[in-house]
This record gives sequence, C-alpha cells and structure tokens, in this order.
Amino acid sequence: MKKIKELISFCYGNDVVRYVFFGGCTTLVNLVCFYILWNLCHLNLNIANVISIIAAIIFAYIVNSKYVFQDKCETLRDHIRPFCKFISARLLTMVIEVGGVWLLCEKMGMNGMVGKFCTQFIVLALNYVFSKFFVFTTGKK
Repeated sequence: MKKIKELISFCYGNDVVRYVFFGGCTTLVNLVCFYILWNLCHLNLNIANVISIIAAIIFAYIVNSKYVFQDKCETLRDHIRPFCKFISARLLTMVIEVGGVWLLCEKMGMNGMVGKFCTQFIVLALNYVFSKFFVFTTGKK
C-alpha cells in the first residue's frame, strides 16, 4: 500500500507524467473526433482534421490549465492571456499537424489514421514545451 501511495504521489507531483497522461487523453479526443468525422460522417480529410484539432485544443486547455500545470488563474479574466497564448501555440502546431497529415496521406499515400497518429508525437512534444515555458506561467516563479 505504501508503494502505491508513493507512485500516486510521484505521478501527481510530476507535471511531465500528468502531461503525458492528459496529452494521451487529448490525442484520443483528436483521433476519435477525426475518425468519426472522416470515416462515419464522410467529411473531407482536411476539414475533419481541422475540426478534430479544434476539439482537442479546447479539451487540452481545460485539462492543462487545471490538472497538468495547475495554473493559478482565479477569475475568467485571469484566463484570457494564457488562453490566447495557448491558442497561438496550438495554431502553430496545428499548421505542423495539418501539413504533416496532408504530406503523409495525400502525397505519400499513407492511410489517414496512420498519418494522423504519426504526427501526434511531434505535436505532443512541441505542445509540452510551449505550455510549460510560454503559456502556463501564472503564479510561477
């Protein structure tokens, strides 16, 4: 029981572990939305991709602010600046993701889901760096 408590304490106290967990959840939101929009709703590949990324960005802001980086924003007004920074950073990685999916799928003939999955590793790493050092800095020294 002591080992379990230590593991939980380590995971909760480590923003990288929390980011990987919630980053995985964000990736799942992105991939599930993309699958539904592209395969079940038969939307265009790029439109389905952009919509799924937007859904993932909104989900990611909420969990990263509250659970991962535990930003100290207390009012809605306090969230405006970090949210704008977050959106700016995510728009940059969205361009990388959309371009990567387009390149892998349209130009290299890769399956849409495989191409989407492959781009997630680069996007996940870049999003962590931007969030940690650029976005969620309220109340930090």
